[in-house]
Amino acid sequence: MKNLKGIGLLLLANVLIFITLSITFTILVQVVLPAFGIDLRHSVNQSMLLWSFVLGFGGAFISLLMSKQLARAGLRAARITQPRTAEEELIHRTVQDLAQRLQITMPEVWVYDSPDPNAFATGPTKNSAMVAVSTGLLRQLDEPGVRAVLAHEMGHVFNGDMFATTVLMGLMNTFVYFVSNIITRHIAERNQMLAFVAYFFIQTVLSFLAMIPICYVSRRREFAADRYAATAFGPGAMISALQAIDRFVKASRIQYSTQDPLATMKISGNSRGWLHLFATHPPIEARIAALRGQA
Repeated sequence: MKNLKGIGLLLLANVLIFITLSITFTILVQVVLPAFGIDLRHSVNQSMLLWSFVLGFGGAFISLLMSKQLARAGLRAARITQPRTAEEELIHRTVQDLAQRLQITMPEVWVYDSPDPNAFATGPTKNSAMVAVSTGLLRQLDEPGVRAVLAHEMGHVFNGDMFATTVLMGLMNTFVYFVSNIITRHIAERNQMLAFVAYFFIQTVLSFLAMIPICYVSRRREFAADRYAATAFGPGAMISALQAIDRFVKASRIQYSTQDPLATMKISGNSRGWLHLFATHPPIEARIAALRGQA
């Protein structure tokens, strides 16, 4: 999970947390409580839309509140508070300057060890965020490119992309839970065990289908973050950074669509065929074309 971008990680965490909450809630209401003489099954069915809303938004906002902790989990990362090298000074000063320019609280700044040129921003609010940069990004990009990528991530922070994505995920979760219950309710009248299995199968399938509109919105927001980077440091710097990243991907001959099932959530965005529907990032070529149009 260490190479996932911020929104991609939030999306994956939301699906896992939502399914876990749904399983726990269903077992509690359908099995555990009735064993103790507490039967809420009828009342839950009557208020299904409300329960769907609570579970749907509950999973989304739990993943948002845990987003910084989840992002750091498994990373060989170090937080920069007092820069000790020129690279750390560049990252820290750039984020600090951009935060002052945007009039927001300076995010936590982290560097993590990874050969991929990557960076991400996450956090529950724009005043409680973190920005992380990979060592690969520092090796592959020049100073203007690093600044542009940091501005891109700060654009995500300032635009509230994590919160907006969370609200959309909450709505989609509500839809998934409600539809899953409606479909399996009729099965339960004939076979309770079959309905139990069918419920979790349908919910899992619908959860991943719900990622399609969320990923579409995420791709739109990438263009907006690119526009902020272009405003902050000029379109040329962001174009140069994207071109450097693209060269790394091609030179490494990494076949993202076959070797890495989570590659659609990385910065490259070079998914092919139907996998493009689950990409959180647009193709680099499309981003460069948009930046050239802005120039």
